[in-house]
Amino acid sequence: MKAEKFKSPFKGRSLLNWIDWTPEEIETILGYAIKVKKQAHAGEVHQRFLGKTIALIFEKRSTRTRSSFETAFGEEGGHPVFMSTDDIQLGGKESVQDTARVLGRMFSAIEFRGFKQEHVEQLAKYSGIPVINGLTDDFHPTQVLADVMTLKEHFGYLKGLTLCFCGDGRNNMARSLMLICSKLGVNFSVFCPKELSPDEEIQNIRKPFDEKSGAKLTISEKKSVVKGADCLYTDVWVSMGEEALKNERMQLLQPYQVNKELMAETGKADTIFLHCLPAVKEQEVTEEVFESSASKVWDEAENRKHTIKAIMLALI
Repeated sequence: MKAEKFKSPFKGRSLLNWIDWTPEEIETILGYAIKVKKQAHAGEVHQRFLGKTIALIFEKRSTRTRSSFETAFGEEGGHPVFMSTDDIQLGGKESVQDTARVLGRMFSAIEFRGFKQEHVEQLAKYSGIPVINGLTDDFHPTQVLADVMTLKEHFGYLKGLTLCFCGDGRNNMARSLMLICSKLGVNFSVFCPKELSPDEEIQNIRKPFDEKSGAKLTISEKKSVVKGADCLYTDVWVSMGEEALKNERMQLLQPYQVNKELMAETGKADTIFLHCLPAVKEQEVTEEVFESSASKVWDEAENRKHTIKAIMLALI
């Protein structure tokens, strides 16, 4: 067991999205993630969260997010406390602000996975402790850090790569990838129907980041937009909370499925496939692509844990 001291310039800060983080800061946390992954694979045991606690608030179900937070925090000697909407009064009998002020006096940090971005922002504003966005309808910052880590591991660099998101361009994954790619100089394209294009607000937020990094944004409903992509990325066609739109989305998004033919359209033999999971095979991606050598989804899933541990080390 090693009692390594971890010094971070980000202690006390919250991660609600990547908008207010500089490229250098994101690269620093990415470096932490690469370091803790090496430590984990070497079998090193650390206790850097000994005496610390984290409240894990989940309005939405999860496999990777919950597993990553609980195991990463617990293995480091900390005590994670899981709270579902059946367990606490968040936004119901008790306001989010009041819940935040109570948790802030009892925990070292809070993770929130739910619907409203407003709620995670209120938790950060009123709790007085670091708050980590584990997913909202607007953003999924922990996932996209794992995504760029996977890209960097595979290609050896980030700046100048091209990632193409295929499917619902308005969802939290497309929005979050759009931001982090822009910050890190990764060209970002979206292959989607006009009805599901990224909103203008998120495009405008991204523009000054593009000017600094040189990243390019392309949005199109034409298949030719995938040409030159180093990575094709997709997500489920029906997000949590939108189940009533299933039939409509299935019909609208069928032409945007990631399949063998679309992978070939990139014109690159080394294009990889990523998916934040869970995947509905034969909808947004064919099983042939999902199970192919181009698919790096299991590396990506493992990296959720290492990047989340890195984020917690940085903030707590």
